[in-house]
Amino acid sequence: MKSQQPYDAIIIGGGLAGLTCGLALSGDYLSIPLKTLIVDAGPELASRNTTADARGSAITKSSRTMLQTLGVWDAVAEQAQAFEKIIVTDGKNDADNRPALLSFLEAGEAGSASAWMVENATLLSALIGKVQQTEQISFMGNTAIDTFDFSASPARVTTTDGRTFSAPLIIAADGRNSRARQAAGIDTVRWDYDQSGIAMTVEHELPHHGRAEEHFREAGPFAILPLSGNRSSIVWTEQSKDAERLMQLPEPEFLDEFKQRFGSHLGEVKLASDHAAWPLSVQIARTFIGQRLALIGDAAHVIHPIAGLGFNLGLRDIAALSDCLGDHVRRGLDPGGQSCLKAYEEWRRADTIMVAAACDGLNRLFSNAALPVATLRQAGLKLVDRLPPLKAFFMDQAAGIAGKQPRLLRGEPD
Repeated sequence: MKSQQPYDAIIIGGGLAGLTCGLALSGDYLSIPLKTLIVDAGPELASRNTTADARGSAITKSSRTMLQTLGVWDAVAEQAQAFEKIIVTDGKNDADNRPALLSFLEAGEAGSASAWMVENATLLSALIGKVQQTEQISFMGNTAIDTFDFSASPARVTTTDGRTFSAPLIIAADGRNSRARQAAGIDTVRWDYDQSGIAMTVEHELPHHGRAEEHFREAGPFAILPLSGNRSSIVWTEQSKDAERLMQLPEPEFLDEFKQRFGSHLGEVKLASDHAAWPLSVQIARTFIGQRLALIGDAAHVIHPIAGLGFNLGLRDIAALSDCLGDHVRRGLDPGGQSCLKAYEEWRRADTIMVAAACDGLNRLFSNAALPVATLRQAGLKLVDRLPPLKAFFMDQAAGIAGKQPRLLRGEPD
């Protein structure tokens, strides 16, 4: 069948990463916006259920700058909760007796926070609204891809209903089980933890005052992340068998178990969303590129949620890819050519591996109950707490402002 009108890029996947990528390539930011098609097997944007995801995302300072530059942040700002204080505990004690071993107090000035919590539903609604206003983006929902042809020039995708679309570049934003990555024959390095993450939103009686808490328990980290109002986003790690048991409990019993980990410092607490669980693993693609293919977000990398950096890593991918594509298009070069793709991979792969290794190491260190490890861990946290330069280093890493930054993350014009 004859290929339909060609595009400059085709993005496979219309979730948070795919929609953000569309705006980074086709919105007002690039001096030469690309004509982009986003293809997703889920519903059309107008009928998308934005409340289905019970999770929240910690948006770092540089990620917020990127969302501001893309014209998205204003739509979420009222629902974004700044981190006013971050505390870290060694959660071997009961929930109401966990002294803070490490704390980060924000300066309190406008824009000084290292991160903001935003519910994924709020982010998704804002991205959908902006994409719908962007003329250079076409969105095609309820559409599954049957075949990929990366060897063609331009590359082609054929849908299950027989339509064919072409572009110099295919961008895989279709998640950890990416069909585009598999079709390109790109393997992954993966290891599974015997842990599952449980995510939900809760309401509590007392205000959190913007305090984020990370309690490192033997079973895994338990994070209480402040949302707007008297609400918090919970990322609760348990051993897989225990998580399975918890998810099968009636809601009152599940809530009782939750309160034992949560504590009473915020008063009475109740569930404000459904709770969902998923197995935790690390997965990194052996290469982030193929012939006329770039991987972004979970299609390229999945990391442990211990530091809340997963979505931010995806935004770094998108910002770097936007830089590389913008530079090549301005010079009249092929946006799907190997020089562009290699520049993207060189930029992103080392940073991704470093962050993934750091999160893996933290999880292994803090999920170890052996007395020598626990003693060393506590001493290390107390040392960092007493050394301002070390604390500043960790805050820069958490804010996403360390290392070489693409223009989008700096808020600079293309």
